[in-house]
Amino acid sequence: MTYVKRVPYVKRVPYVTLAVLVLVTGGCTPMAGGVQGTPGASGVQDPYFPRLGNGGYDVSHYALDLAFDPASGRLDGTARITARATQDLSAFNLDLAGLTVAKATVDGAPAAANRAGDELTLRPRDELRRGDEFTVTVDYSGVPEPLTDPDGSTEGWLNSADGALAVGEPAGSMTWFPGNHHPSDKASYEIALTAPSRLTALSNGVRVSAAPVSGDRTRTVWRQSEPMASYLATVMIGRYETTTGTALGDVPVVTAVDPSLTAATAALRAELPALLADQRDRYGPYPFGAAGAVVTADGLLGYALETQTRPVFPASSFDRTTLVHELAHQWFGNSVTPESWQDIWLNEGFATYAEWRYAEDHEDVPARSAFEDAFADEANWAFPPADPPAAENLFGAPVYQRGAMVLHKVREAVGDEVFDELLRGWAAKYRHANASTEDFTAYAETVAGRDLDAVWDVWLYGEERPANPG
Repeated sequence: MTYVKRVPYVKRVPYVTLAVLVLVTGGCTPMAGGVQGTPGASGVQDPYFPRLGNGGYDVSHYALDLAFDPASGRLDGTARITARATQDLSAFNLDLAGLTVAKATVDGAPAAANRAGDELTLRPRDELRRGDEFTVTVDYSGVPEPLTDPDGSTEGWLNSADGALAVGEPAGSMTWFPGNHHPSDKASYEIALTAPSRLTALSNGVRVSAAPVSGDRTRTVWRQSEPMASYLATVMIGRYETTTGTALGDVPVVTAVDPSLTAATAALRAELPALLADQRDRYGPYPFGAAGAVVTADGLLGYALETQTRPVFPASSFDRTTLVHELAHQWFGNSVTPESWQDIWLNEGFATYAEWRYAEDHEDVPARSAFEDAFADEANWAFPPADPPAAENLFGAPVYQRGAMVLHKVREAVGDEVFDELLRGWAAKYRHANASTEDFTAYAETVAGRDLDAVWDVWLYGEERPANPG
C-alpha cells in the first residue's frame, strides 16, 4: 500500500472473533471413480497471517454483484467465483468476516456451508478433481464492519454519511466479499454496484455500463481485466465530481473528488497523465488498461492507498509526492505483487525510491541526499526491511525508507544504466505475477552479472546500522 499509509506507518491485521454460524444447504457424496479428495487448507501459512488465504484452489475471476443502502448501511451481495482445483478437494474455504451467508452453490448444486470466525467452509455435493474448473456462488448480506488495525487505523468497508469506501490492505476485503484473500492468488474482477442514482459508484478498471434500475437506483459495472490481488480491490460510493480523459495515448483516466475539493485538487489531478508518462519512460509500459485517482474528504480514511488503477487519497494526503508514490505502485505492488506479506518492501521500498527519483529528476534533489537523510534517521534501523519482526511492523519506517536505501545501494553498485535496465526488466519479467525477495535478489545479480551480497547483507538483511553511509 502506500502508507501513505505512508512514512512510518505500522500495519497490521487483526482477526475479528465472530460467532459461529452454521448453514447447511446440501450434502456430500463420494467422487465418481473412487477418488477421495481432502479439504483445502484454511490458510496459506503466510509468515504474518497464517490463516489468510486458502489452499486447494486458484481463483481466476470474481464477479461481484453488490447492492448498497446508505441509509441502513446494508450490503446485499452475490459473489460468483471461478477457480481451478489444485488438488482433489472434498471441501475448501473462503475468507469472509461478518455478514450472513444465505446460500452457497458449487457448479450450480447446493453446497454445505459452515462458518467459524473469518472462515467460510464449503463442501460441494460432488468432490472436485485436481485440475477441475468450478464456479462458486455465495449469496450474503448484512452491515459490513471495518477491521481495526493494531496501529489504530481502519480498513475494510467504511460507511460514510451518504455512501461507503472499501479498502483492503492487507485483509479488509474479506469484510465485503468472500474470497481467497492472500496476495499470492490474483484474479480478474467484474464489480457491479447498485446504489441510489444521486450517488456516484466507482471501482477498479474500466466502467462498462451504468443503467437505472427500480426505485431510483443505478447499477454501475466496472471491469478489471488484468490480474489483481484482492487487497487492491476498491469500492467508492458517494457524492463525487468526476473527470474523464486519457493518458499514454489511449488509457482511459477517471478521477473523482469530493465536491468540496474540486477546485483545490484540479491542478494536481491534471498532472496525472504526465506523471504516468514519466514513470512509463523509467519503468516500462503501463501495466493496466485504466488509470485514475479518487480524493475523499478527510475523516473517512487515514491514509492513501494504491488501489489498482484508481488509488484513493484523503484530501490531506493528496500531494505530488504521495501521488508519485501511489502511481509507482501500479508497477511495483499491483502488477508485480509480493508473494507473501514478508515481501512488502518490494512494494513500499520501490514506491519510496520512485519519490526520490522524481525529486532528483524534477526538483534538483539528488537521491543520494534522500538516502543520507534516511540513513541518519534511527527509526529506519529498527529492523531489516526484508524481515519485519511482526505483522504490526509491516508498514513501519524501515520497509519504506530503508527499502528505498537498498535500491539506492544497488544503483551505486551497478551504475545508472544497469540499474534502470534492472527496474524495467523486473517490472517486465514479473508483470501481472507474484515475486519474492529472493526472486529480486537473484534477478538483480543476473542483470548486474555479479553477486551483490555486500548490499543484501548490510542494507536488506543487516541488523545494525553501518558506521557510515558509504
